[in-house]
Amino acid sequence: MSFSTSHLYFDDLEVGREWVSGGRTVTETDIVHFAGFSGDFNPIHIDAEFAKTTPFRRPIAHGFAVFSIGSGLGVSCPLIRTIAMLRVRYWNFILPVFAGDTIKMVSRVVEKTLRGRGKRGEVVWNRTIVNQEGKAVQEGEIVLLVEARPLPRPASAPAVAAVIDAAASPSPNGTGE
Repeated sequence: MSFSTSHLYFDDLEVGREWVSGGRTVTETDIVHFAGFSGDFNPIHIDAEFAKTTPFRRPIAHGFAVFSIGSGLGVSCPLIRTIAMLRVRYWNFILPVFAGDTIKMVSRVVEKTLRGRGKRGEVVWNRTIVNQEGKAVQEGEIVLLVEARPLPRPASAPAVAAVIDAAASPSPNGTGE
């Protein structure tokens, strides 16, 4: 996906502005696929009989699977010209997520810092993943590098050179007047 005219620049983001993504239902397939590619086969995630012996009484989604799905939800709401994720300031895993839960991402701009001679900036986001009951299941702060609007170009050098040349040229009558 390339950026479109709908994608916001660093300059368009205001501290305190908040967005809520659409929902995404976590499935058993999501949990199994995450176990497969991450190598995390902890029975709390994939063994229903074992999970019955835990406080949750059923398998839970991997915390980082939920973080990843939330990250995807954050990419589309709002659409911004993200260059890179720079760091996670902190992240809290608050409540379990089960297959069948629907999550949303709530994203709020916390702070902005211009970087790269005005070509980009760091945006600190407070992100909260909420379930279908509106309860926070994960939350924290991440820092993204976001493209800024192109800077206005200075007057072109050839136009300045033409003015200097005209001022230095002798007048047609050779007197300099």
